[in-house]
Amino acid sequence: MLLFRWAILLLLLVAGVSFAFYAGTGQLKYRRFGWIVLKWTLLAAFGFFAVLIAERGF
Repeated sequence: MLLFRWAILLLLLVAGVSFAFYAGTGQLKYRRFGWIVLKWTLLAAFGFFAVLIAERGF
């Protein structure tokens, strides 16, 4: 579980760095990459936390 949290944190950091590169250079490839990483990271995080909530019960 700790490994998954670190992976999510690192992927969010990668997306943030990508957006910073886009702000610095103006190249669209950095913004596109940042959105892709952010989208899949958030989907994985929501899935992970949904499983945690389901394990505990409602």
